[in-house]
Amino acid sequence: MRLAVWSGRRDSNPRQPAWKAGTLPLSYSREKQLHFRPKKQLRQRGVPASLKNLAKERHDILQLIEGYRLCARAEGKSDKTIVMVTSSVSYLEQFLRSQRKSTAVEDIGAEEMRTFVTYLQSKRRYSNHPFVRQCQNGLSDDSINCYIRSVRAFWSWLKEETVVCETPFTKVKIPKASRKIIRSFSDAQLQEFLKAIAVDTREGYRDYAMVLMFLDTGIRLSELTTLRLGDICLEERMMRVMGKGNKERMVPFGKGVQRVLWRYINHVRPEPSLIRENFLFLTADGRRLSKNRVEVRMRKYGLKAKILGVRCSPHTFRHTAAISFLRNGGDVFSLQRLLGHSSLEMTRRYCELADVDVQNAHATASPVDNLIHISPSGNGVVTCKKIFTASVRT
Repeated sequence: MRLAVWSGRRDSNPRQPAWKAGTLPLSYSREKQLHFRPKKQLRQRGVPASLKNLAKERHDILQLIEGYRLCARAEGKSDKTIVMVTSSVSYLEQFLRSQRKSTAVEDIGAEEMRTFVTYLQSKRRYSNHPFVRQCQNGLSDDSINCYIRSVRAFWSWLKEETVVCETPFTKVKIPKASRKIIRSFSDAQLQEFLKAIAVDTREGYRDYAMVLMFLDTGIRLSELTTLRLGDICLEERMMRVMGKGNKERMVPFGKGVQRVLWRYINHVRPEPSLIRENFLFLTADGRRLSKNRVEVRMRKYGLKAKILGVRCSPHTFRHTAAISFLRNGGDVFSLQRLLGHSSLEMTRRYCELADVDVQNAHATASPVDNLIHISPSGNGVVTCKKIFTASVRT
């Protein structure tokens, strides 16, 4: 483009543009006029141009994960929650890159989320795992639900931080998790499990105390492994438990557990290797007992007792404790406080007992079987069952 050279004459109106003053060639049309950006940014439709430029910035997912981790730690969220959210978002980012799609949060909408959900539903378990062989079964509904809920939590944080204006989950519904019957140990299986523990050894008696603690209190595995010696009050039969979300609660235990704990603490428990390792349950060398080690020990005793059809894990003991509490006359609200549930949603699931429990309850509380009928002859009170049998005979 040819620029006009100043002719040296002064314009009558110095504020006139060059194309009006005649200093540009006549062939230079108005459509091709040259605009210069002013020093002061102008407002367009009431919104500063600086904010419009900020809104046009692109934010990659990986750049925002560190910001979420920092904010989540400042808000006091647990490490498990932070790891679950960041790993799920990283999983979404890897999927978008494999599909050659943009990883900017401004470009991720409802269509990309639905595609990610369908990908999870068709994905094989342990696929692309560096150490575990791929399984033929797909991901469970609970795993998919957990992935999507974690991604939704991340997008809610983006909206709170005004990184995005809206989340794609206003249009995308999260797949519902399957509701399965909670399987628990029977009384016979519990007897066989306890017989499989060698209580004449130090480690065996420690495991015996842990199993009774699981059954009597229903605490979680993470809560048991973090119990310290100062959290136990044997005289009052109470213990202080730190649950999910750093919520502390007091949990009682029975007289049988009291006797076993007293013997374990005073005669069996080894000295801690470090002063700060003053946990209740320790290994043989005085170190803190890990969660993985407890799970391995429970599976070992389950195989030794030949228990089939029920997963031998600490969480199964938690289910068994909750269901046994309700069977023995406990109420739902007390059970909620014992288990440390923030709402009654999970506690109500323990009320949905096995079919055998429903059948036994119906046999004793059947409305028709317990219907009382007075005979017209005045011979006394006859149950409805006898009337039905008499009518059949006639």
